[in-house]
Amino acid sequence: MSTAETKAQTVKERAGYALNNEFLRNAVKFTTERLRLGKKLASEEHGNWDAWRERGRQIRLHTIAHLDYYLNEFAEQARANGAHVHFAETAEEAVAISLQIAEHKSAKSVVKSKSMVSEELHLNKALDSIGVEAVETDLGEYIIQLADETPSHIIIPAIHKNRYQIAELLSAEAGEALPPDTAIMAGFVRMKLREKFLEADIGMTGCNFAIAETGSMVLFENEGNARMVTTVPKTQITLMGMERIIPSWSDLEVMATLLPRSATGQKLTVYMSGISGPKRELDADGPDEMHIIIIDNGRSLQLGDPEFQELLNCIRCGACLNACPVYRHIGGHAYGGTYSGPIGAVLTPALNKNVAEWDDIANASSLCGACYEACPVKIPLHDMLVSLRRRKIEAGRGDKLEAMGMKGFSAVMGNAKRYRSAVSLGKWGQKLVVRGGEIRTRIGPLKGWNSYRVTPSLPKQSFRDRWPEMEQEIRRTSGTMDPVIADRLSERLRQQKSGKGENAHD
Repeated sequence: MSTAETKAQTVKERAGYALNNEFLRNAVKFTTERLRLGKKLASEEHGNWDAWRERGRQIRLHTIAHLDYYLNEFAEQARANGAHVHFAETAEEAVAISLQIAEHKSAKSVVKSKSMVSEELHLNKALDSIGVEAVETDLGEYIIQLADETPSHIIIPAIHKNRYQIAELLSAEAGEALPPDTAIMAGFVRMKLREKFLEADIGMTGCNFAIAETGSMVLFENEGNARMVTTVPKTQITLMGMERIIPSWSDLEVMATLLPRSATGQKLTVYMSGISGPKRELDADGPDEMHIIIIDNGRSLQLGDPEFQELLNCIRCGACLNACPVYRHIGGHAYGGTYSGPIGAVLTPALNKNVAEWDDIANASSLCGACYEACPVKIPLHDMLVSLRRRKIEAGRGDKLEAMGMKGFSAVMGNAKRYRSAVSLGKWGQKLVVRGGEIRTRIGPLKGWNSYRVTPSLPKQSFRDRWPEMEQEIRRTSGTMDPVIADRLSERLRQQKSGKGENAHD
């Protein structure tokens, strides 16, 4: 992000920078459309997609409901495999453990495969503070590291960059002009990273899934860099969010079906690695020492919360970002945190105890429900966003002008007479601004809406006004009304005449 973007304090301000960045908008639109189409085709080809989604949801619900049991089982099995298991309650503790390991090994360099948890911890900066070079080896992560930026997407970190911008970054690193040719640029990065793999003292990874029954970790990737990270350096550190666990290998079959199809439209990622401890006596490669850091950092705050516990079901596929009309226009940096899109709009406030700093992020949504339809484990993110907005109001941090407007709206819409009077007044008042049946003025509350679209004018005759004539027409064309409907309508009319329906409206 640019200096101006990083100084922007609100989602609206950051979105403004994104909307004025044509490169970003075109790049994000192109890639998310391709990912959405890939997911659609892959899920349709697979068949019974909703049944598999429900299976995935049930596995995640069960696991999170018994998280303490499965975490203990995983830790016991991982230790039996020869791994060192650490628990970190906060980001600071996780960073401290990582730095202690690096210092104990007198490490000079660390190679990393893609890990959103390490981004959450700002670990690269911490390693740099003690003189340890951290090198991202995923191509997208490597690009944004050169650009000194944060990921814009969970799965494709450099989604906001086009090949010309990438060529410029790589040319600066190479010390010579590289053409914007994908094969040439990838070849240069491959050559550079091979040197880093051979020099590294520590390999660091994230964790897609941890298997409780065997203490194993599973990594999904398409480039092969994670396999280099986990086999060449003598020491391995795996950073694992505490919710990344599933009970058994049979459960992995479901997740290995859902995640790649939801993320990129693939039937299976190119590489899926299962790692059960450090190198054994007869192994040809692998680390001599393995550390697993299981991180809470606000995740346990969601346990037992009926509105937000399902947030921990997330398998980090990024499908909700690709489906979200807001994300597809503004990209990831406008959300201001490590996680973007609908999942980020909920997860970031949740991990930060819903502090006022993140109050506005839940507003970066149209509440259309596209995120829920895309989610492979059916997380009701749209409901969670509404809950966050409600909690903001309940905490007394709502906009006062908006609160006054909503009270006025409630007073008008809750009374039929006031509603009819407001409509009549609106029809008269709109004559000042209506042109050709549309309201284009950008005054007051219409400014934001009409900056990008137009407001239709109120019709000369409302449905209520037209109903008597329509009712007669219906009677003439359809014959006798259904007796049940007729009785209900008669009863409704009797209630209105007796005053019981005074405050009800159509």
